[in-house]
Amino acid sequence: MAPMAEQESGDDRQFLRGPERRGSELLRAIRIFLEFMHGFRRFHFLGPCVTVFGSARFPETHPHYALAREIGQALARAGFTVMTGGGPGIMEAANRGAKDAHGRSVGCNIRLPKEQKPNPYLDDFITFRHFFVRKVMLVKYSYAFVALPGGFGTIDEIFETSTLIQTGKIEEFPVVLVGRDYWSPLLDFMRTRLVAHGTIDEADLARIAVTDSVAEVIDCVQERAMRRFGLTYGPRAKRRWWLGER
Repeated sequence: MAPMAEQESGDDRQFLRGPERRGSELLRAIRIFLEFMHGFRRFHFLGPCVTVFGSARFPETHPHYALAREIGQALARAGFTVMTGGGPGIMEAANRGAKDAHGRSVGCNIRLPKEQKPNPYLDDFITFRHFFVRKVMLVKYSYAFVALPGGFGTIDEIFETSTLIQTGKIEEFPVVLVGRDYWSPLLDFMRTRLVAHGTIDEADLARIAVTDSVAEVIDCVQERAMRRFGLTYGPRAKRRWWLGER
């Protein structure tokens, strides 16, 4: 029998192949709805989050891992819940940093054919079946987004978040890229191609901050996410156990 992650990956491929029988589509829609509801109920009382994006492939010995851990510590000390994709690498480092500082650490894990296990530095996590549900959760509860070096997934998250801000679907919360050398070619491409050809505005690019400084990350988050929008750390919503939230 195929492992669970491989079975669910096959389910996704079948889902994205095109229309199926209407009964099957209805059942799938119900499963997706229930996955959303599970996330909404589980994360309802998180408080203000900052989501940290980055590659799962950097080991504990890599400088990017150390930097992500330091950022997680600083965010926790500033009063934020640190949210990540829940896996290894940069995600683990940011969650670990939050735990180092006795802050709150949560993850939105994803089932993959090569199973991604949740890292051991999470106070709470959900393992999602669908990437699109997971990405909604990573955005819904956060006041800011910090991206360290990463691959396709990280770039997808940066651009999707930036698109939501550009189109007014979410507030102009800060998007901070950490690692000037790593991100400079991408920013140059956006400036010399996208801005130059008019496919985005200079203001769209200006919304993305880039830095190598942990202190600047925290300043940007606090200035733009907290003071500019008048957001606060509380009070938290009152728990109502009859709704099933944890």
